[in-house]
Amino acid sequence: MTELVLREREFLADGVLGLTLERPLGEPLPAWEPGAHIDLVLAPGLERQYSLCGDPADRTAWRIAVLREEDGRGGSAFVHERLGAGDKVEVRGPRNHFALRPAHRYRFIAGGIGITPILPMLAAAEAAGAEWTLLYGGRTRASMAFTEELRRYGDRVTLAPQDETGLLDLPSVLDDLPDGTLVYCCGPGPLLDAVEAATPAGVLHVERFQAKEQQADQDTEFEVVLAQSGRTLTVPPGVSVLDSVRAAGVEVLYSCTEGTCGTCETDVVEGTPDHRDSVLTEAERAAGDTMLICVSRCRGKRLVLDL
Repeated sequence: MTELVLREREFLADGVLGLTLERPLGEPLPAWEPGAHIDLVLAPGLERQYSLCGDPADRTAWRIAVLREEDGRGGSAFVHERLGAGDKVEVRGPRNHFALRPAHRYRFIAGGIGITPILPMLAAAEAAGAEWTLLYGGRTRASMAFTEELRRYGDRVTLAPQDETGLLDLPSVLDDLPDGTLVYCCGPGPLLDAVEAATPAGVLHVERFQAKEQQADQDTEFEVVLAQSGRTLTVPPGVSVLDSVRAAGVEVLYSCTEGTCGTCETDVVEGTPDHRDSVLTEAERAAGDTMLICVSRCRGKRLVLDL
C-alpha cells in the first residue's frame, strides 16, 4: 500500500471529478500500462477501483476520473465530498486485467465513465501505428469526460450522446470486422452485454465496473486445501472461499468482493474452479490455473489453492 497526496481535483464533465495523485515528496510512481487500475482505500471497509487515465510515461503523477453515482455504495460520494487538494489517501496497485494486446487494428467502444481505461489505449495504438476508431457514448454531451482531449484524433472518434443520437450504433463498428482486429469495450453492463453478443469469439476484451450476472449452479459444500500450510477448510453453501479463508485466520488481499477487481486472484494447484468472476478471459477460465476466491467456487468436492 502506498500513501499518495491529492495534488489537484477538477470537474471534467457533469458529475465526473478528475483527481491527480502524487507521492508526498515527489518520488517516481510505479510504472503502468494502458488498462491498469488502482484501489483507493478511502476508509475502513471502503475501497474502490479506478482506471488510470493519464500518460503512462509520466511517473510523477497518476490521474483518475470518478463518476458520482447517486445510487452507489458510498465510494464516489466520499471522493466527491470529502477528498480535497492536499489530502492523503492510501492506494494499492496498479494492476491490469484489461491490457492492450498488440494488433494491426482496433475498435474501441466506451460508454460513460468507461472512457477512462480507453483513453491511454488510444495514445498507445496511435504510437504503435495501428489503425483504430473509437465510438464513445454517454447520456448527454455535457456528461462525457475528455471530449476536448479527443478532438485531436479527428474523425476517428465518434461522439454519440444518447439524447442526440439514441443508443450506440454497434453494427457500424462491429459488422464485418477485418482480420487482425481487436475490440476493446468498457462501460455499463447492458452495453458490454450487447457488444459481447455482437462480437466474434476471441477478439473482444472488456472491463466491467459491476459484476456480471451469473447463471451459476446451486452452491454446494466443498473442501479447500491450503497448500502452503496443509490445512483443509470446509466451504459451506452461501459462504465464499475468501470468507472461509479469512475466518481461518489466513490473511489475503481483497477489495471489491464482487469479482470485478482481480485483487484476490489466487493460483489453483489442483481441482476445477467454478468461475463466477467478471475479470478472467475465457482462455484463463478454461486453463483453470487461477480463480477469484471472492465469488468463484468449485466444480467438484475439493480445491487445492496456493495459500
